[in-house]
Amino acid sequence: MIQNIVFDIGNVLADFRLKEFLAEKGFDGPMIRRILKASVMSPYWEQFERADITEKEAMDAFVSLDPEIEKELYHAYENVSGMLIIRDYAVSWVKSLKEAGYRVYYLSNYSKKAYDECRDSLAFMEDMEGGLLSFQARATKPAETVYRQFLAKYGLKAEECVFIDDTEENVTAAENLGFQGIVFESYEDAKKQLAALGVRGSGESHE
Repeated sequence: MIQNIVFDIGNVLADFRLKEFLAEKGFDGPMIRRILKASVMSPYWEQFERADITEKEAMDAFVSLDPEIEKELYHAYENVSGMLIIRDYAVSWVKSLKEAGYRVYYLSNYSKKAYDECRDSLAFMEDMEGGLLSFQARATKPAETVYRQFLAKYGLKAEECVFIDDTEENVTAAENLGFQGIVFESYEDAKKQLAALGVRGSGESHE
């Protein structure tokens, strides 16, 4: 019987809008592609998300991949406020699930920097029981240890949890441990899949 709903954050409850964020900082398309290639598309990004390397070490690593844009990389990531924006349904969805009797958690790849500087994108956390972020786990999804740490932290059984993530690989890893899994494509689709699993809670807006 499902008792716990576990959410990924980026592109599920909040938009990870890196291209738009960089455009707002004044970068054009070709420069945005170079910045992304040297940062988020590099293995160093994941290392930073799981706190294997410091912010300075991450920036040094990004610059090492494209030294010509050192100034641009530092400008891009000196402050990441606005890189994630909460989705308009996030808070009401969490509240509706809570009101229906479920415990609600988060489980997401998230750097300490993003957590500190994008706090306004995480307003839904106030209504959750808790969760685990990659920088706290010192590991990133889909590594099995992330899911096991999460379950152990809250004393949960995987078979009593539904995990919702926009990345199929992450959902499959959860399912391999016994979670029910939903690959997030849209809010409406996810609600339908939850309903098919017998989960109540519409996620409609509240007064």
